[in-house]
Amino acid sequence: MVRTIGALAVGAALLAAASAGTAKKPQPVERPESFEALIKCRGIADDRARLQCFDAATAALQQASDRHELVVVDKKQMRETRRTLFGLEIPRLKIFGGGDDDAEEVRSIESTVVNAYTNENGQWVVRLEDGSTWVQTDHNTIAITPRKGTKVKVVKAALGSYMMRIGNEPGLRARRQL
Repeated sequence: MVRTIGALAVGAALLAAASAGTAKKPQPVERPESFEALIKCRGIADDRARLQCFDAATAALQQASDRHELVVVDKKQMRETRRTLFGLEIPRLKIFGGGDDDAEEVRSIESTVVNAYTNENGQWVVRLEDGSTWVQTDHNTIAITPRKGTKVKVVKAALGSYMMRIGNEPGLRARRQL
């Protein structure tokens, strides 16, 4: 029996390692045509023609941006957007890094309590300064009632769950509420 369980564990580990090695790399984010047109201008040898190409391509980009058909976001804005989406169950979109498991994934947030109360089930509902609301999912208790301004840290835990630590109290399992 023990030998069978050990063999199954080794087999599962080998299968996981093999599938990790053959996993497809994420596809690059498809660039808009207006951006590709700008990039193609670099390949034009004639200075005058290249300048005309750049002028036309940048005008097209500006118009697309003005019509909200094209949005330019830098890394800092992407990080902040990921932070505001922390705890929400959304699909992994290419616009937030290609769906890859890069090192920039948000693993925790720190904020302060704006409002806290217990719901009809006796579980804490905590609204944070960043606008997110977290609801306790376990039945653990805390000794001190969370007050406005109390520091809160929410950490990604195992199997898609989250741990919320309010002040110096022990952690509570929680989920983000819309």
